[in-house]
Amino acid sequence: MLSQPHTNAPGRIARIRRGAAFLLGLACLLVLAALIGLTCVDVIARYAFNSPVTGAYELTEILLATLIFLALPLTTAAGEHIEVELLDGMKSSILKRLGTMAAAICTIGVFAVIALEMADHAGKLARRGRVTDSLEIPLSLVGWLGAVSFGLSALAALYFFTKRFREKA
Repeated sequence: MLSQPHTNAPGRIARIRRGAAFLLGLACLLVLAALIGLTCVDVIARYAFNSPVTGAYELTEILLATLIFLALPLTTAAGEHIEVELLDGMKSSILKRLGTMAAAICTIGVFAVIALEMADHAGKLARRGRVTDSLEIPLSLVGWLGAVSFGLSALAALYFFTKRFREKA
């Protein structure tokens, strides 16, 4: 017996979004815990044993960049970026809607362009074999994470603004 294909795409997209949000949130939690743990161990080792953690500064820099890149799609999907509402005083709902649409297109476009530029830069870092000074961690990993993050943010912005227009329609 053949089963009918499911055509519940919005439900599937919502499940994927929730799953991605959970995984990104969990990754943010782990990175933040690693940052806290590293800082605590480094301070204790520095002052109690006069022996700081080797590469703690580099690791802190990389973990901070990682945290920001992991949180960016979550912030975008939640619509929690800072907004300046220049068209608030306008009476025309059509002009407000057009302004919101223009802002959405700009946001998605900027995120997409940054994702492409970061991917290009990460590729250059990988080809040149660029690594951190003391721990020799490949810098291209951070670049690729940033590229994926901005790509996901572009998709999250598209989802957020599509949902926003459906609710207002």
